[in-house]
Amino acid sequence: MSDEIMNIPTKNGETTAYAARPESPNGKAVIVIQEYWGLNDHIRDITRRYAKEGFLAVAPDLYRGKTANTPADAAKLMNDLPVDDGIATIQATVNELRATHGIDHFGITGFCMGGTYALRAACLVEGISAAVPFYGDIPEEDVLRTLRVPTIFISATKDGWINTEKVAALEDAAERYELPLESVKYEADHAFFNDTRPEVYVAEAAQDAWALAVGFFEDKL
Repeated sequence: MSDEIMNIPTKNGETTAYAARPESPNGKAVIVIQEYWGLNDHIRDITRRYAKEGFLAVAPDLYRGKTANTPADAAKLMNDLPVDDGIATIQATVNELRATHGIDHFGITGFCMGGTYALRAACLVEGISAAVPFYGDIPEEDVLRTLRVPTIFISATKDGWINTEKVAALEDAAERYELPLESVKYEADHAFFNDTRPEVYVAEAAQDAWALAVGFFEDKL
């Protein structure tokens, strides 16, 4: 496996992306979207894990170089990021990889804030062909109803942010609009996948969700 920093031109200014390349490529690519902390070591580690599974994995920096160490700072960075700018950065990443690598179909995953953007991008970004958002917020219904790519939405039953009411509303919309979305719930709290946070990490749930995501992308891309 090798890694590098890519330059990504966007309409709101240049940013970078962390890219991990597999030793034995499977011909598939996954875009990894950061938590509200930013593109930190944890997100880079997840990106490398996808590369070890054979995927070209790329994590665009939605904050353009900024990261946070406290929840207050992370919340400020997230709230200061215009949603349209985040989506535009994801689209620019897809466009850059298409131009430089000749890839037409991309998976997308993300965690916390990244789950919010991953689900929204699955609705709006050309080139996304499968999505596995983890405990992200739900887009407004007029956006959500446009979802056409296979999606697994992963949530946690003890999550106070992406709570059972929000997940139920998503499931209701998926049924009403016949969306290609499967809802998978774990007995855990928000951010249970983050193994750098022992207060919320749940190893069994995280390992199961990882196997689910990898298998899904292998099948759908």
